[in-house]
Amino acid sequence: MAAIPVVVHPRTLFTVLDYLGIGIASAGGALHARRHRQYAYDIIGAFGLALASGLGGGIARDVLLGYGPPLALTNVGYLYTALGGAAVALAFGASFGAKMERAMMLIDAAALSVFAVAGTTRAENFGLSWLPAIMLGITTAVGGGSLRDVLSGTTPRVFERGNFYAIVALFASGCYVLLDLGGLPEIACATISVMAGFALRLASVKFNWTTDALRKKS
Repeated sequence: MAAIPVVVHPRTLFTVLDYLGIGIASAGGALHARRHRQYAYDIIGAFGLALASGLGGGIARDVLLGYGPPLALTNVGYLYTALGGAAVALAFGASFGAKMERAMMLIDAAALSVFAVAGTTRAENFGLSWLPAIMLGITTAVGGGSLRDVLSGTTPRVFERGNFYAIVALFASGCYVLLDLGGLPEIACATISVMAGFALRLASVKFNWTTDALRKKS
């Protein structure tokens, strides 16, 4: 019996990826507040950083697209997802204990990859060419984390020397564009690209692959 091909509408694929990224990134924002060494965040601060992490990149993406208000302000499901992800992280975050660093790294890698692909699919749905699509993918991926870092008093990670971050978003987004041009089904393009970005982020941390600083500290 012949297999029935699974066809996923591009807008449906984007929605699934966006919701997934929001939930993961919001959980990461809440855990960032819980583990912060310099500031003692209360529940308002934790949820604030969670919302910034989960929704910041998507809002920046939608503003750049200029197609009405950002989805985070018109679709209440986005807010529910962000608040839910933060609540789950705060409820179970204490159980991570010594594994908090690893949990944060896994959550960050997942959110980075998912958002990169979500932003790219969103751009393609609007008919943008490959380069603007990749740029919006990167913006979606790093925007929330950058806003979180600014609000928590640190330089955005994307601008500093360290393990691959924006490079991971570029890689995941680029993979999606190339696979899509190759004619693969949308769901296959998204799955492979998210996994590739996730793997690169973990590999960069495990093997300490880092970018170089333009100026050495004296």
